[in-house]
Amino acid sequence: MSLKTTAIAAISAPLLVVAALATIAAAIAAPDDTPPSCASGLDGATGQITGLSATQLANARIITQVGVNMGVPPPGEAIALATALQESGLRNLNYGDRDSLGLFQQRPSQGWGTPAQILDPAYASRQFYIHLLQVPGWRSMPTTQAAQAVQRSAFPDAYAKWEGEARALAASFTGSVACTPGDSGDNTAETAAIDAAHYRIPPGTPAPIVAVINFALAQLGKPYVYGAAGPNAYDCSGLIVAAYARIGVHLPRTTYQQVNVGVGVYGIGRLQPGDLLFIPGSDGTPQAPSHVGMYLGDETLIQAPQTGQNVRLSPLSRWTSSLAAIRRIITPQLGDSARASTTVS
Repeated sequence: MSLKTTAIAAISAPLLVVAALATIAAAIAAPDDTPPSCASGLDGATGQITGLSATQLANARIITQVGVNMGVPPPGEAIALATALQESGLRNLNYGDRDSLGLFQQRPSQGWGTPAQILDPAYASRQFYIHLLQVPGWRSMPTTQAAQAVQRSAFPDAYAKWEGEARALAASFTGSVACTPGDSGDNTAETAAIDAAHYRIPPGTPAPIVAVINFALAQLGKPYVYGAAGPNAYDCSGLIVAAYARIGVHLPRTTYQQVNVGVGVYGIGRLQPGDLLFIPGSDGTPQAPSHVGMYLGDETLIQAPQTGQNVRLSPLSRWTSSLAAIRRIITPQLGDSARASTTVS
């Protein structure tokens, strides 16, 4: 499939951007058996979230981020989180009652989407919010009543027990409450996700690029491994390959090849989310850069740095003095990738 066909398909789905908000299906499609890496429960004295694994927290972050990107006002994100806590325990389940699937146990037979769409956490979240926003007076309803208006569950009162945890969890991803790890487990992934909560995808970012960025953000905290392209580890170019593959754009595997893909961007002031940034790296040159990151907007980039470090967000300012090239993979004018070679001085 051509890049043009992919981009057009992504932005012409129902409600324009629903199908394009693809994110981390491979990383979280299977039931989560990761041991909890926080203590347990909700600490009412401190307002801290505990007892959730890295996968559960990643799913919670996606649900919250989609709501924020859609402009859903509070308490919409908390209602969505309470629903997912009840329906799936914040696990992207590939099974359920009858044909129910995913975080919200949505049913293909009831018009929620295809099984593949429902198992995309961002798509499922957006569908939940779309239905919630159509409920008259939802903001003044108790959490369980608003959730039930969307879900039509056989157990309409079950959502109430998650209200406190859902509100605190929503707050944790908007900066007012922290999820603090306990004494056991590897909490790298959830810590990275929470540290990234300040970042918001810039308004007006094209839907396919939103999908690419959402996928990349979901990899925060995963280790750098040379030659890896996911789902559990990445090198710098492997992260870029995996992120763009979420929208059907198949990039060359190495940095030396990626620097020749797309169209050149001339100057920092013209950067757009999704652009690839190249620097010489430890074993490259300005003419043949060996390290790549992705610009996210808001003076921020994401990268898989080097052995011993994890996928992380970095300020653009640390790269500007050594940039060798900037490449744009998808251009609004073309709806496709143009292949040309250029460098940025």
